[in-house]
Amino acid sequence: MNEKIGVLGGGSWGTALAILLANKGLDVDIWLRDEKQFQSMKSHRENKKYLPNVKIPDNLNVNNDIEKTILDKDIVLLAVPTHVIRNVLKDYKKYISKGQIIVNVAKGIENDSLLRISQIVEEILPQNKYAVLSGPSHAEEVAVNIPTTIVSASTDKNVAKYVQDVFMTPDFRVYTNTDVIGVELGGSLKNIIALGAGISDGLGYGDNTKAALMNRGIFEMARFGVKMGGNLNTFFGLSGIGDLIVTCTSMHSRNRRAGILIGEGLAMKEAIEEVGMVVEGIKTAKSAYKLAQKINVDMPITREIYKVLYENSDVRNSVSNLMERNKKHEMENLIFPEDVR
Repeated sequence: MNEKIGVLGGGSWGTALAILLANKGLDVDIWLRDEKQFQSMKSHRENKKYLPNVKIPDNLNVNNDIEKTILDKDIVLLAVPTHVIRNVLKDYKKYISKGQIIVNVAKGIENDSLLRISQIVEEILPQNKYAVLSGPSHAEEVAVNIPTTIVSASTDKNVAKYVQDVFMTPDFRVYTNTDVIGVELGGSLKNIIALGAGISDGLGYGDNTKAALMNRGIFEMARFGVKMGGNLNTFFGLSGIGDLIVTCTSMHSRNRRAGILIGEGLAMKEAIEEVGMVVEGIKTAKSAYKLAQKINVDMPITREIYKVLYENSDVRNSVSNLMERNKKHEMENLIFPEDVR
């Protein structure tokens, strides 16, 4: 295999995947917009800001030349935050050719348009094939070859399998799926629940609380995802409950860390500043809340987290709102009857 890959974005995840692919012997370029970060990575062969203490392989090309990163590549890997993907694609689509496969690893829903990333890519690059990689995968672990399993999803089975082959290593197992909607929404919505898990930790609540939050959270995610056209089974796979578990329980999770800080009393902006990296769940909470209202799906956890983040609701009041809702049967409205198949 002699594929060429251009990685757009020098955050922790983009760097970790670039290292993985370079260590596999592939031709990889990673693009960094920030000149200071580019010079640091090039000279020290380490991403000191986002992935410290991990060596950048000698065969990984670090640059800030977007044209060089994209031209003649088989795969263009989108590893920039959701809220900048539209502008990055619009600004640099002149370098992207029809035959290149766009692989996305960001997890979110665009705030203004309420579109998933695949929809943004289809709008701007309608002729390009698309796949998304998602699942329980912290960059800090992938970069040092800790066994990890994720999913490659594309509406084109052959594309999903191709991406599987490119990224799979003895320590990085990749499954395939054709449910792009479900995989993208699972990866996005779990960040909201992880914020809630962190808030619970910050408030000093225990394992009982977190277990309940995660359990009710996965069904909330599934209800929403199925209504949006996703497959119910996807939400109980790697990009659903798998990613939910790791994001709600690990201190590698920036969403959980931000939630802890909010639970301890910090304001949303203060928590983001303290984490020092993009916290996708904060923006996604706004998009999911708006979408839930639009499609008429009840998402009580998402609603309360939205209120805490954007309406300055007291976190303890939100806990009371969740605990004191009308009594119901456990299985009531977990999924829609017409979706059982």
